[in-house]
Amino acid sequence: MGKNKDLFFYYHEDGKTDTKVEKLQRLAEENGFQIVNDHRDASIIVSIGGDGAFLQTVRKTGFRQDCIYIGMSPEGQSGLYCDFNIDHFDEMLHSLKHDELEVRRFPIIKTKVNEGTTFYCLNELTIRSTIVKTIVIDVHIDDKHFETFRGDGLIVATPTGSTGYTKSAHGAVIDPLIPCYQVSEIASLNNNQYRTLGSSFILDKTRQLKLDIIQDGNDHPIISLDNEALPIRKVQSIEVSMDDKVVKTVKLKNNTYWDRVKRTFL
Repeated sequence: MGKNKDLFFYYHEDGKTDTKVEKLQRLAEENGFQIVNDHRDASIIVSIGGDGAFLQTVRKTGFRQDCIYIGMSPEGQSGLYCDFNIDHFDEMLHSLKHDELEVRRFPIIKTKVNEGTTFYCLNELTIRSTIVKTIVIDVHIDDKHFETFRGDGLIVATPTGSTGYTKSAHGAVIDPLIPCYQVSEIASLNNNQYRTLGSSFILDKTRQLKLDIIQDGNDHPIISLDNEALPIRKVQSIEVSMDDKVVKTVKLKNNTYWDRVKRTFL
């Protein structure tokens, strides 16, 4: 950790935050770190603004594999991706300088819509109906038909994403040390005519998931990647898989994932 000295700050620019970040930058330089203006030159990317900002930071900087991401939350807030508070930046610098942090690797999912461009997600992929009509999706696992879903939509989440929208849909909270992803239903339609599994299911990272949208008039769903909508009008299929790509971040040695889950929910 000691050789990583080039810092880039990613944050939403406004007067109050600008002032705080300027102070953080001066403090970092006083401690031997160098501030860079391009995230591509950084070995450490610091996100300011909570979990939502952290997700955007990772996406906007291209899910870099050769740097460390650090999340910092605003005063009085905490987050599952943010181990540090903006008011205790000096503690973070001290930990960085003295190797008091542990690197953790969060698995991410890879998605491809209509066999086009590949996108990555740290939290989740969601597909939801945009009209007052159920969306129908043929679900395939490893090229074999598993079920035909009818309902408001589906969520495909990473382990760290399991504490978000998926948890609201009664999915399981998954340890991020397990390389897998979870599929959860949003308001599925189950009766004598239509039948889905009715519960979330978890796939090993080696599994391939394909969602084929049945073209019955509801073929313009909203596709969300983490906290950003994908501007694709007509959706025919979505492929989901997981490779060895990860997001590397750091944690204090006494602050595990489950410590943060407990603070957040219990």
